[in-house]
Amino acid sequence: MAAVSLTVSTVNVNGIRAAVKQRSETNLGFLPWLESSGADVVALQEVRADEDQTRKALAPALDAGWHLIGSASSMKGRAGVALLSRQEPSDVCVGYGDPEFAESGRYIEAVYPGAVDGETVTVASLYLPSGSANTPKQDEKDRFLTTFREFLAERAEHLRARDGHEMIICGDWNIAHREEDLKNHKGNHKSSGFLPHEREWMTDVFADGSGWTDIVRHRRPDEVGPYSWWSQRGKAFDNDAGWRIDYQVVSDGLVDRAVKDWVDRAEAYDMRWSDHAPVTVVYE
Repeated sequence: MAAVSLTVSTVNVNGIRAAVKQRSETNLGFLPWLESSGADVVALQEVRADEDQTRKALAPALDAGWHLIGSASSMKGRAGVALLSRQEPSDVCVGYGDPEFAESGRYIEAVYPGAVDGETVTVASLYLPSGSANTPKQDEKDRFLTTFREFLAERAEHLRARDGHEMIICGDWNIAHREEDLKNHKGNHKSSGFLPHEREWMTDVFADGSGWTDIVRHRRPDEVGPYSWWSQRGKAFDNDAGWRIDYQVVSDGLVDRAVKDWVDRAEAYDMRWSDHAPVTVVYE
């Protein structure tokens, strides 16, 4: 029987082993959150662990029936993406076609047949490079943006030709698109993540007819935030001086099917298990 609704969460865990251990004695780590989340699929970024380490960290969830697929970075302790799901996926693809980033642990997708009201949904986990203005890291990020934009255009055309198949690209996109997406927008126009050309890139991704929609912004067109990442420096979290850089980007057929969304912001700084908070959307 096809699922009537699909609840999807995305979160940069800032190291899955740390997220699982974090304050586990007070029941505030990743695993208690997962158990109470109500999610059907959870996209993870910055896993920072190989497959064996990830499976060991998530063993209680896997024993409880969750399915895990992942793509670790070839650079030990860096990046890494994964998908946890209650339903076993039928197809898995690592990378989006650019050989430079094929082993970087930055993209994985899986197909879930009949995931929402009989329709097949592909869910992806993306960890877009963070960059650093005027450095080789920014050059790397810009190369990623160029080829990933080509991938998005090709995939949108592919989806238009496949009736009954939709897609959600979850993840840490490492770009705040609009001024409403970060607290201190005036002071960050020269910072990676809010550079003019990065914001223009996002505008192009979400343009009318592109096939892609930032679903939380679509549902909250005039709202400031909701933020999903806060710097570890100073009192950023306490002052809610955050950035909205964690997105669920959906294909056209899911735009009107999103019925609820929220950010699981911790109640206090010392209750966090990552510097990001999960972003959840329910599709029906």
